[in-house]
Amino acid sequence: MFHIGHLNVLKNAKSQCDYLIVGVSTDELVQKEKNKTPVIPFVERCEIVSAIKYVDKVVPQTNKNKKEAWEKYHFDKMFVGDDWKGTDVWNRFEEQFKPLGVEIVYLKHTDGISSTQLTGIIKGMLDNHSD
Repeated sequence: MFHIGHLNVLKNAKSQCDYLIVGVSTDELVQKEKNKTPVIPFVERCEIVSAIKYVDKVVPQTNKNKKEAWEKYHFDKMFVGDDWKGTDVWNRFEEQFKPLGVEIVYLKHTDGISSTQLTGIIKGMLDNHSD
């Protein structure tokens, strides 16, 4: 679920690059990785992200293989929220990309907001209205 934290990441990323390519996870990847069915379909999520002025290109993210993405798009920076910094997964990405000259940039996480929190709030509101 797109929220202000995502917008902040896009805005901050664009301030550090000339051309911002944004990967939007396919419905199948979300289902596989999070065991959730997206409320907003992939095509519509792509359209939303494409409309954001900081985004130059939207591409489908069909898997979590960042090296495969690099081979296709040849970027020199990869942006991610700083809540991922120091995790095993992103430490491995740093090692994998260092010889390629790709900088991984950790952007400040927007405190107090997450898709999981928003989903919980919406569920709570729906539960309260169904009583």
